[in-house]
Amino acid sequence: MPGSTALLVRFAGDLTTKSRGTRVHFVRRLARNIRDALNREEISGQVERRWSRLVVYSDDPRAVELLSRVFGVQSVSPATVRAWEELDDIIAAGTELFGDAVAGKKFAVRARRSGDRRNMPFNSLAVERALGRELLDRAAGVDLEEPELTAHVEIHPKKAFFFSSVSPGPGGLPLGVEGRALALISGGFDSAVAAWQMMRRGVDLDFLFFNLGGSAHARGVLRVSKLLSDNWIFGGRPTLHSIDLRPYVEALQAATNPRYWQVLLKRQMLRVAQRVAVECDLPALVTGEAMGQVSSQTLPNLSVIDSATRMLVMRPLIGFNKDTIVQMARRIGTYDISAQVAEFCAMLAKNPATAAALSEVEAEERKLPEQLVEKALASRTARELRQLELSDLADKDLEIDHVPAGARLVDLRSKAAYDAWHLAGAEWMDYFSAIRDLGRFDADADWVAVCEIGLKSADLAERLAAAGISAHHVRDGIRTLLKQRTESDPLLESLLAPAVRES
Repeated sequence: MPGSTALLVRFAGDLTTKSRGTRVHFVRRLARNIRDALNREEISGQVERRWSRLVVYSDDPRAVELLSRVFGVQSVSPATVRAWEELDDIIAAGTELFGDAVAGKKFAVRARRSGDRRNMPFNSLAVERALGRELLDRAAGVDLEEPELTAHVEIHPKKAFFFSSVSPGPGGLPLGVEGRALALISGGFDSAVAAWQMMRRGVDLDFLFFNLGGSAHARGVLRVSKLLSDNWIFGGRPTLHSIDLRPYVEALQAATNPRYWQVLLKRQMLRVAQRVAVECDLPALVTGEAMGQVSSQTLPNLSVIDSATRMLVMRPLIGFNKDTIVQMARRIGTYDISAQVAEFCAMLAKNPATAAALSEVEAEERKLPEQLVEKALASRTARELRQLELSDLADKDLEIDHVPAGARLVDLRSKAAYDAWHLAGAEWMDYFSAIRDLGRFDADADWVAVCEIGLKSADLAERLAAAGISAHHVRDGIRTLLKQRTESDPLLESLLAPAVRES
């Protein structure tokens, strides 16, 4: 539509229910976050605050999609703005702007007044009737229930906004109005969605990553964190803290009962996270746990895990089903990356405890060396996500997409998966046994590792390379090798686990 362009930004319902002082504070923060979003994308625009709306003046076509990703925004409409002195001016402008659009269609007119109505000597119904009469001759008729086109008119003092589309926003509260917290992020579906949920409730976040799988794991987590930062965090400056927890995992495996590994690991994560949060003046932690999803997320085990910290632990997904979480990951854009990263859990064990007693867990912890928290914290790095580039992380020279002639292939998948299908000549090894005993690898051989999705194999290849042994890993895991063979035998595809097939 011709004329001056503006974006009508509607507030989420949570803002409209606040007291006057709180609402003013929240709207100011929302306007600040929108300016940050525009500046980051180098979009020219001016933000005008009104009681029931923000109006952003910008002709950049990218602005609508950008503003629909700002928390606290209910919806956005690109509108044409016209000045008016009397009702006839509004009807004439509406007829001009919507006349061609309604041709051959059934339409409806929706009008509303906003602002000081003492200077509007007519009501919304009068606008709808008058504009509808003018448009009717050009259209196929009126349909107030399911119109093919809706002509919207929003009337402010001396200005009228004309639009026909409404782009939904995320709703919620403006980022930052509820303070800050530290989100534990693993790169998988759950932790990313949990972080997004808390941001939608106005909580600004820093992120904490516990590295359990080497640089391949770290790259995946960085990609997820960068996506959340770049696409959703406007008005914040998130920091990604990274801590190498692999030494703690090795200590657990060497000294404790495998039934308690998951609970012990989660308790250690909370202890370390609390120290990071206190240092950064963050009063709460955020995790992606959902009730009953895995053994450590039963009600008894969560209670034992929480006793390791005095800090508030927020679990926004606690009542969510997995399919709901995955759907949300698709919506926020993290699905494709998380499907590759998956939840890397280095502490799988047979018959894990689902109702661990605190006394038993504490007894297991007494078997561990002292100062493990301090050692973990000593490995911490902290980087501002906005300044990070994906190329900052590990060298990808170890990745290959085939098995070179003469190389020895190590298959790190489960024994059942290996038995179902493996490449001729592949040697099966248990991942944890392999990384604990690198001496079993012939230093004169060229090794290639493969696993389900490429995380365990990357970790092993990096460890071998660091020990001076020639090693590579298959990019993206077993699917890469299967893909080279499914054309001749499509049934091989069925041997992949559903999550790996979908990724």
